[in-house]
Amino acid sequence: MYAITGITGKVGGAVARTLFAAGQPVRAVVRDADRARSWAQRGCEVVTAKMDDATSLAAAFEGAQGVFILPPPEFDPAPGFPEARAVIDAVHAALRSARPGKVVCLSTIGAQATETNLLTQRTLMEQALRDLPMPVTFLRPGWFMENAAWDVAAARDQGLISSFLQPLDKAVPMVATADVGRVAAELLRQSWSGTRVVELEGPSRVTPLDIAAAFAEIFGHAVLTEVVGRDTWDALFRSQGMQQPLPRMRMLDGFNEGWIAFEGKQADIVKGEVDLETVLRELVSQAG
Repeated sequence: MYAITGITGKVGGAVARTLFAAGQPVRAVVRDADRARSWAQRGCEVVTAKMDDATSLAAAFEGAQGVFILPPPEFDPAPGFPEARAVIDAVHAALRSARPGKVVCLSTIGAQATETNLLTQRTLMEQALRDLPMPVTFLRPGWFMENAAWDVAAARDQGLISSFLQPLDKAVPMVATADVGRVAAELLRQSWSGTRVVELEGPSRVTPLDIAAAFAEIFGHAVLTEVVGRDTWDALFRSQGMQQPLPRMRMLDGFNEGWIAFEGKQADIVKGEVDLETVLRELVSQAG
């Protein structure tokens, strides 16, 4: 049996679907059992646990041959990442107590970066889980293609999207959440020892110009993209309700300046199957 956290989201759901397709039993670890009703109807065992509660997590992980950890993202973290640290401490204690057969933890591209940024939450998780007694894999995907959901309305209605990734012709490792979930499920079924890192991106790297061109193809009209000036970010993010915009700004700097990148050799990076246009067409369909 495989215990899956985050099953009600895109990545966790893809993990579970892949395991089900392979005939594997799945235990959904959720905060609210009602949100997992559809998974229960598919034959999934459902247990409730909070990601910052070691006791309930340990019970949820008990007896699992593998556990998928999807740390909840905190997009506006307080200084020092206290929200992430509470989850990290609980997950670490729960895994030590439950002793599942193996662990796959969703991390991120650039988890090895020494500059503090929004993704440092994943760096801290990796550092904490490296001393566990069971085999652990940290899956480091690139930028999620689904982040382009924010651009659908603007591309459709105005023919103009804004980009925090810059310059506009710089290719960035991106990946579809479907590939992240599929690969995570495949990793869970593998055997290995110790701690390892697996880096994952899509079939080809993507520039902001590529995103605009793909939207243009989908909508049948020109779509341009423009740079959002770095000097406007702080005020813009604060106007959107963020209290601590610097971590997000530094994450974007990391992609733009190149210090958020894959750590391993190019030949070792796993390539996904889902291309950008497929993801964007699905986002457009969902937007209606």
